[in-house]
Amino acid sequence: MESGLPLIRHPAQGFNASQQLIRSDRGSMLTMSDDNVMMKQIVGTHAPDGREVDVKPLLHLVEDILKRATQQIDTSLTTSQAHAEMEDKTHQVNFVSMLDALSYTIDRISCEIAYKALGGTDAHATTVSLFNMLTSYSWDAKLVLTLSAFALNYGEFWLLAQIYSSNQLAKSMAILRQLPSIMEHSGPLKPRFDAINNLIKVMMDVARCVVEFKDLPPAYISNEVPALSTAMAHIPTAVYWTMRSVVACAAQITSLTTMGHEFSMSTNVAWELSTLAHKLSNILDHLRKQLDTCYQYIDEKRNVESFQMLKNLFEMIHIDNMKVLKALIYAKDDIQPLIDGSSKKRVHLDVLRRKNVLLLISALDMSNDELSILEQIYNESRHQGARLNSQYEVVWVPIVDRSVQWSDPMKGKFESMQSSMPWFTVYHPSLIEKAVIRFIKEVWHFRNKPILVVLDPQGKVVCPNALHMMWIWGSNAFPFTSLREESLWKDETWRLELLVDGIDPEILNWIKEGKYIFLYGGDDEEWVRKFTNTARAVAQAARIPLEMVYVGKISKREKIRRVIATITVEKLSYVWQDLTMIWFFWTRLESMLYSKIQLGKLDDHDPMMQEIKKLLSYDREGGWAVLSNGSNVVANGHKTTALQTLLEYDLWKQQVPVKGFDLAFRDHQGRIHDISRPCCRFDFPMTTGRIPGTMKCPECNRTMEKFSTFLCCHDEVIPDELFK
Repeated sequence: MESGLPLIRHPAQGFNASQQLIRSDRGSMLTMSDDNVMMKQIVGTHAPDGREVDVKPLLHLVEDILKRATQQIDTSLTTSQAHAEMEDKTHQVNFVSMLDALSYTIDRISCEIAYKALGGTDAHATTVSLFNMLTSYSWDAKLVLTLSAFALNYGEFWLLAQIYSSNQLAKSMAILRQLPSIMEHSGPLKPRFDAINNLIKVMMDVARCVVEFKDLPPAYISNEVPALSTAMAHIPTAVYWTMRSVVACAAQITSLTTMGHEFSMSTNVAWELSTLAHKLSNILDHLRKQLDTCYQYIDEKRNVESFQMLKNLFEMIHIDNMKVLKALIYAKDDIQPLIDGSSKKRVHLDVLRRKNVLLLISALDMSNDELSILEQIYNESRHQGARLNSQYEVVWVPIVDRSVQWSDPMKGKFESMQSSMPWFTVYHPSLIEKAVIRFIKEVWHFRNKPILVVLDPQGKVVCPNALHMMWIWGSNAFPFTSLREESLWKDETWRLELLVDGIDPEILNWIKEGKYIFLYGGDDEEWVRKFTNTARAVAQAARIPLEMVYVGKISKREKIRRVIATITVEKLSYVWQDLTMIWFFWTRLESMLYSKIQLGKLDDHDPMMQEIKKLLSYDREGGWAVLSNGSNVVANGHKTTALQTLLEYDLWKQQVPVKGFDLAFRDHQGRIHDISRPCCRFDFPMTTGRIPGTMKCPECNRTMEKFSTFLCCHDEVIPDELFK
């Protein structure tokens, strides 16, 4: 015996077997430094015969016993969940037959642990004997069977402790086990039970982790994956130290029932239990890291598989759209995945069966302008008769970055947007799977800017983004197919109605009256003042009816507000006071460009598209003016050439009676333009789904240079929580 360790004697007894266990185990834990030698011995006992044991129901039963025995052991299941799981499993025929087959083994393990503890065998030797008994079982089965044997004894101990005061049979049995005396001194014994319970908690955590590895789907992960192979190499060690911890806990209970409350826990015992708990915690941390990596690997494999299935699904022909919609939104039938915007009630996907479905895909930052105009177009289409109403539905599909934790501000923003929408919405962003988000981004080119993907009644994509044609032509673009988009462009001409249709009826009245109209924009107050005053003076000199309307700029809202205020106060011209109208004007104009990009007809020799590109470019370069004679747009120029043309009216006024005011203005502006051509520039945000690889200049038809630009216009105050 090791002379440095204290010997603990019971007054009425000599050396107790449990005391010998404590001393010898302490020595073995100190001297057995070569874990490799020890684990080689343990692995040598492992000779599985191929039998498959579903240990999960048994593990749930063990969890339930230990939970009810101490009420201090935290498990992954709540009491109600564990109870429901246990009730369900224990009533299954397979589970009952499994218990019949395993009960003998569990009893043998229980007796072996108790016998070896009383006989003074050290913990390692006892643990090895258990491995020899369980040689033909898998690692997870060895562990769960051992825990079951421990739960049998530990549960019996606490069952008697809980009911002996009210049950005579239990009282008699409790007396034999010295339980009344132990319970009377439960206060001093609390540190011992706390130490045991802490160790049991870690033991159960390790057991659950080991069983989880066994349940990993072999279709998605194999031992060739480093995380799994590493974990499988460490599982024998995890099983050994957990079973050894079972032996240590069982020895403590045996000590209590054989020696009574007078057997106080020595420092060595406390050290042993805490050391085992610490060692198991380290093992658990390592296994959990590997398990997390395995789950990530499986998740990625499943996402790749789901992504490919989605791609294949859209290449097939279907009798209706339900397969496609279920794959995109929610595949199961257990919940109602949509909210009906009109009734605000949850509904099934069946409401969309065999209808044209417009998937409005966006993040949670869709602007109020976009929502307002889209709602206006949607409501107008609802009033156009039963034909459209019964065949086309809009569904909002919210896309949220899964790597960002769902927060109260995000929840509030989502619910606010959802409640404001009159169409169908997905019940919650979490319903949209990762593979679907990847598909939407990679195949449908979603980059956080809203898109409107159109599915026909059979679920086929007939337009990758109908938002552009909806902005341009509204519900007249129904059924929102790419063929319809091409047809609308063929019928379109470069006229003022194309620029302002659906925005302001006042301008349409001017067109009917045959007036000359200047549409102009920019953010330079001084230029606006000079241009409008000069234009008015020229119109009076030429004796023509002229109207002017300020339509702002794509960006810089605050500057636009100041310009609008100046125009209003000084009565310089007609102006759109509603910034939503200005936003819609520029959105429609940009949509014309994006529509052509989407159709692959950006650089066709199309005079109308060249004028649209010029207008967008002039806005980026500071300002512009468009002159029309009624509906006919005759001049489109940069702010410098437009103003200079007006200032040089005396140089071309003789041409007005000959050519007319509009053509005389256009010709003189053309001559100025040829002398000093401004740069052409187009900005495409990275959030734009489809960015052209090249573009030709609308002025000289040469291929334009390509740059990357970082821009911040300080238009709006962005809430701080968006950066957290």
